[in-house]
Amino acid sequence: MRFQSLLLVSLAGACATASPALISDDLAVPSWGEDERGILENHIQLTSSERFRKAGESYFSPDGKQIIFQAIEKKKNPKLEEAFYQMYVADLVVGGGRVRGIDNIKRLSPPGSSNTCGWFHPTEPGVVIFGSTLVPPRNPDRTGYQRNSSRYVWQFPQEMDIVRCEISRADGTAANLERLVADPDAYLAECVVAPDGRHMVFCEHEVEEGSSGGDLLILNFASGKRVVVTGSEGYDGGPFFSPDGKRLCYRSDRRGDDLLQIFVAELAFDAHGNVTGVEREFQLTDNVHVNWAPYWHPNGRYLVYATSQMGHENYEVFVVDADPGTDGGPTKYGTRRRRITHAEKFDGLPVFNNDASRMMWTCQRDAEGTSQVWLADFVMPLEQAGEASETVAQEEVSEEAEEADEEPSQVQDPDTGLYFLYDKAKREVSIYDPKTHTVRRDLSKEEIERAMQLFRRD
Repeated sequence: MRFQSLLLVSLAGACATASPALISDDLAVPSWGEDERGILENHIQLTSSERFRKAGESYFSPDGKQIIFQAIEKKKNPKLEEAFYQMYVADLVVGGGRVRGIDNIKRLSPPGSSNTCGWFHPTEPGVVIFGSTLVPPRNPDRTGYQRNSSRYVWQFPQEMDIVRCEISRADGTAANLERLVADPDAYLAECVVAPDGRHMVFCEHEVEEGSSGGDLLILNFASGKRVVVTGSEGYDGGPFFSPDGKRLCYRSDRRGDDLLQIFVAELAFDAHGNVTGVEREFQLTDNVHVNWAPYWHPNGRYLVYATSQMGHENYEVFVVDADPGTDGGPTKYGTRRRRITHAEKFDGLPVFNNDASRMMWTCQRDAEGTSQVWLADFVMPLEQAGEASETVAQEEVSEEAEEADEEPSQVQDPDTGLYFLYDKAKREVSIYDPKTHTVRRDLSKEEIERAMQLFRRD
């Protein structure tokens, strides 16, 4: 359940479609618009709080023309609203080179069912998969993952199976949904098909009293064989194949403290290209925050994810290096964490279209503060500095820091309020922002010069 959880960002809806929900160019720029300038631009809200009580966990179709999302649709009589997320698809409306809204919203899931984790099949146009109970859950109050002092909860209905749906045939009933994976005693969801269409990864959670674990399995469509790729203690979930299909990203509660961490697994294959297990695993975060919903940048060298680093009432989206060693270079897993979103309340579940020109995510930025799907042009320059120039810069600043009389471990820039931190053991200089509580070491040329100046002065 990648989304049916945090901040109770629950979802559902109906098949009726009205006129397209479009965005105006004449909108005042909120404070987060200024903070995100040069990172995200041309923000638009795709799902409306006028129609949906809440919406989220959205994904692009391979051609970038449609999205799939889950939502709870409003009713004139709130008592008639469904209790669980329903699954929808919609067309993106594009004009003047910008996304202007969504149209042709269509419901896929049966009445009363609980649904999550929609995904477009990469090699079968017009086909999606998602987790669905197909019928109302027998035990709707059963809860799973929780985090103390926060407002989210994850449910694991044991009726949840993975279904296949041809969009053109979908009519909002179970008649046109085909079960791909089913188990009456387990929650099955968090499903994604590999880019070549040969494998599907999903989460299996045995629903039993006191159980908190969930394992990731990979299904080979041709042979029907399943391979357990994570069988560790704790809840592993939210997996995605890398763009080349050779790796997985996911989050895990290995420590059993509900502080989820981000992992990447390099998959092992046999001579015929069948997944046989995991070759190596890397942990990208290791902190006291909840880190979840990782998603690959299309170049396979970065991950975006949501984190509680700014507080459990203010999840934000960050990007982190996940370079496995491109062109024979060193691996960079877990380095250069940078903040993307800068709004209050919840920002999470970030995803890219296939060329990373757009990022879509779930947030609470509208006037009502409800969870809705937003989209923006992604303009952040991820390649801010090459490895060589970064190393040279660190050496230059390190020399200045070590030559200082007191060998200060930190120095504050009185103009910006930022701190330059020096780690003598690693001979590494980083920048700490006391406003966002973030640390980064990818110094720009101007920052390098400023750090050298301040360390000399100190």
